[in-house]
Amino acid sequence: MHPAVAGLAQERADHRFKGLPPDAEGRTLAELAAERRNLFTGGFTTPVLALSAEALEHNLLAMERYSAAHGLAFAPHGKTSMAPQLFERQLAHGAWGITAAVPSHVRIYRAFGIQRIFLANEVVDAAALTWLAAELDADPDFRFVCYVDSVRGVELMEAALRRAGARRPVDVVVELGAGDGARTGVRTEAECATVADAVSAAATLRLVGVAGYEGEVPKADGERVRAWLRRLTALAADFDAAGRFEGVEEIVVSAGGSAWFDAVADVFTELPALSRPVLKLLRSGAYVSHDDGHYQHITPFNRIPEEGDLQPAFRLWAQVVSSPEPGQAFLNAGKRDAAYDLHLPEPQLVRSAHDGSLRPAHGLVITGLSDQHAWVTVAEGAQLEVGDWVALGLSHPCTSFDKWQMIPLAEADGTVTDYIRTFF
Repeated sequence: MHPAVAGLAQERADHRFKGLPPDAEGRTLAELAAERRNLFTGGFTTPVLALSAEALEHNLLAMERYSAAHGLAFAPHGKTSMAPQLFERQLAHGAWGITAAVPSHVRIYRAFGIQRIFLANEVVDAAALTWLAAELDADPDFRFVCYVDSVRGVELMEAALRRAGARRPVDVVVELGAGDGARTGVRTEAECATVADAVSAAATLRLVGVAGYEGEVPKADGERVRAWLRRLTALAADFDAAGRFEGVEEIVVSAGGSAWFDAVADVFTELPALSRPVLKLLRSGAYVSHDDGHYQHITPFNRIPEEGDLQPAFRLWAQVVSSPEPGQAFLNAGKRDAAYDLHLPEPQLVRSAHDGSLRPAHGLVITGLSDQHAWVTVAEGAQLEVGDWVALGLSHPCTSFDKWQMIPLAEADGTVTDYIRTFF
């Protein structure tokens, strides 16, 4: 474990971290973890977001096995969790490196010892490029790759890196856009060649491959996604045939979000032999916690159940604080605590305030969120009292992690074994 990651265990519990037991004030997280407190009886306050130890390990192993079975290198997108402890575990489960979205992510990753970073975005910020040049020059073992998608972007990178006195070239991949109206990326193969020519003319850059994001394909379905992925692999082959990867040790071909990694695996298998070894790099990130909504619906494992599955690892526990009229109750968790950009939270379990027994949350529906309250409709005959704890399933991992600086890692019986620190 990198010393900076290990050092997180020496951080002290205090008022910064919501949900942690007030009587744990001043203890290091290592000391608190050693106490193995119970999430329900150990002094934790609601709302509290917990990560399932068993589901987390299951998901890490599932994607490790899937990537290996399909000959894919794996650089899971770290923006999902921004949790160095989880990065360490992803790397221990065979990840090639970690994907970033913006330069500030790269700085955080480097602070925690990540040696291989794929930045799935363009970088035209002179200050960020100056820092990057110094980081690359200081560590010959640091591997970094990022997107380019315009001649102007290449010119800005070249100018900034020259001013910084960069000694190592920055490795770049041409980003192929997913189609008209999609997000970033070059729209046509001819324009890709023009951008590649600009990279070749820049002393501070080195073209090492092609990449993109199939999740942006308009009206995405299996046929359209595979058609775009074949454009991407054909672009790699065309660039190679044209000698654009001269002097490169390996050619990078990268794609893969959390909705279509099966299509990526299929099409990358079709890639013909190139003049150099190919790093077929998958970047799915949401798998680490999965969810109870959007990603549960779209995961490719629904199409290929024989190859694995993912388990929702998050539960947000909130407490019934008010029931002012029949059929209406309020929990003490809201927009500051729960993801709500894709779907509202889903009540799953109720823990009785009387005896701690668990029962399914039948007849409970979240109809809205205020900043600090969840509006719960209670069906006639459903059991719910002030003081009960309610477990909420969440939809969208990225906007669940980012609301919590510290997340207890809990076993199935509620025993908390670790505390996961995030850096958003």
